[in-house]
Amino acid sequence: MRKVLLAFVLIFVAVGFVAAFFRGPIAIRVMGAVLERAVNASPTASRPDGLHVILCGAGGPLPDPNRSGPCVVVIAGQHIYLVDAGSGAARSLARQGVQPPLIEAVFLTHFHSDHFDGLGELGMLRWTGGGHELPLPVIGAEGVAEITGGLNQAYRLDAAYRTAHHGAEVAPPTGAGFVPRTFAEPVDGEARVVLEEEGLRVTMFKVDHSPASPAVGYRFDYKGRSVLLSGDTSKSRNLERFAEGVDLLVHEALSRELMGVVENMAKKTGNARIARIAVDVLDYHASPVEAAEIAAAVGAGHLLFYHIVPPTPIPGLASVFLEGVSTAYDGPVTLGENGTSISLPVGSDRIIVD
Repeated sequence: MRKVLLAFVLIFVAVGFVAAFFRGPIAIRVMGAVLERAVNASPTASRPDGLHVILCGAGGPLPDPNRSGPCVVVIAGQHIYLVDAGSGAARSLARQGVQPPLIEAVFLTHFHSDHFDGLGELGMLRWTGGGHELPLPVIGAEGVAEITGGLNQAYRLDAAYRTAHHGAEVAPPTGAGFVPRTFAEPVDGEARVVLEEEGLRVTMFKVDHSPASPAVGYRFDYKGRSVLLSGDTSKSRNLERFAEGVDLLVHEALSRELMGVVENMAKKTGNARIARIAVDVLDYHASPVEAAEIAAAVGAGHLLFYHIVPPTPIPGLASVFLEGVSTAYDGPVTLGENGTSISLPVGSDRIIVD
């Protein structure tokens, strides 16, 4: 028995020694395999024909360990789009298996910085990683040209360095930056088609995020399936009008109860500025229950919360955030995090949550 035990010990030690000695080469092989899978991954080939939503950013402007800034991937057939590009958008995209060069256009809901402060990095990585010869289209209401113009100016020197270093074949100078596609904000009761191709129609409609204006949401319709993204808004009758019968309602939400905790903390610590902000934000966001009321009124097939404010990192806070939602809406509900994915296959009424 002693000899057997000794043999096991020696084998264990030997295996440990070999693993330690060769861990560098092993790690390099693993790294190569991981990179190969990432480069060759196809988010469209791995999914059935249909509409697919991936949250690459489910949070708001406050730091959240599970949710970065607002960022939503919408896949329609073989086409991949982005709605908003908050902080860390490009890096979060890659973690969800969607490489920046695959993005065909970005739709901006409004011009609060937390909805576009990841756009510059996204555009740079899309251009250099994909060798695009045309800039990234950015679609939005009046003001989008000011955003793209500022980013183009900010990245002008960097873009020139990339082309000078890597050459025009890798970094074509004509493909750097962004090109705006501006549409007039629709009035209440009207929607504007901002993109239509290969069975997909994207319509823009007005929401209420005053004093942030223009502020819009988008509805994606593709071969009988539909997704509506609210953008930032208080409870909006106009949104409700255009969400009628939607398969998936992706709606922002702010918990007034949890923001009350933030306000009380700020007052207790003498931070009047944060206390004021905690109160000010209440009037231009919808509560979870208000979003649920809209989902019920329009007959939505599924309600997905994003732009979660405030963060819910402590166990139990999610249940507080969702309190009253099931009473207002008896359909399925998902509290989004980075990586939440929902698929709507064509020719079916299935809603698949991953």
